[in-house]
Amino acid sequence: MMRVSTPPPVRSAPRVRLPWPASIYQTAVGKKWVMALTGIALLGFVVVHMIGNLHLYEGPLEIHEYAETLRDLGTKIVPRTWLLWAMRIGLIIAFALHIHSAYSLSRMSMAANQRYPGGQRYIAANYASRTMRWTGPIIGLYLFYHLADLTWGWFNPDFVRGDPYHNVSESLSSIPVAILYIVANIALAVHIFHGCWSMFQSLGMNSPRYNHLRRYLAAGLAGIILVGNLSFPILVQAGVIDDGGRSLVEELQHHGATQERTG
Repeated sequence: MMRVSTPPPVRSAPRVRLPWPASIYQTAVGKKWVMALTGIALLGFVVVHMIGNLHLYEGPLEIHEYAETLRDLGTKIVPRTWLLWAMRIGLIIAFALHIHSAYSLSRMSMAANQRYPGGQRYIAANYASRTMRWTGPIIGLYLFYHLADLTWGWFNPDFVRGDPYHNVSESLSSIPVAILYIVANIALAVHIFHGCWSMFQSLGMNSPRYNHLRRYLAAGLAGIILVGNLSFPILVQAGVIDDGGRSLVEELQHHGATQERTG
């Protein structure tokens, strides 16, 4: 009988060991900490961004002044917009690390599942945790469209640089764009809910005594952000946010003329 030889197992190339403290990120615990801490930074930005956008309900002049205030941050120490750009670069780095850590943990989990015949089990997982792999890419695509739509003006033919009220009114008055924003923000809320819930566990804060508080906090934050962000496309469609086709320059002229009449 001919003996059939089995090929030797394929071994992957040895992984380069990074120096400390970068080597911590090569472990699953380190990646979970990075994902949790960057998640806190990104969540803080989402909350502040949503609160800042509420100036839309005050009118075009107030949201314009808010935008100018952001550009003037730190002008007593550094040139105009430098601090704002430093914050933007920090958010970009946090976003990239958040994505990379999530992707790396997913790959490590898949590799572990291949070693054990049982595979992944979702007994303790809820709907939000099972959809993190989908809500993440949806948020990424939404973020790109959001910047291209309201910051760069690529998809808004009536875009006016430096006039956020007009740009929001013109963009979200389109029903397909409003629906896109609604769907994306629902995905964002689901992502935030599970992210807040698992963030404390990644940081070692996991106890049956206060786990119910974690759920309340996660649901509360996700709910507040969802209601706040959904209010913009819905109320633009309802006509509450409407510049009447008037640009910021025309609004300033109108405001000045009104003050002269009342003065």
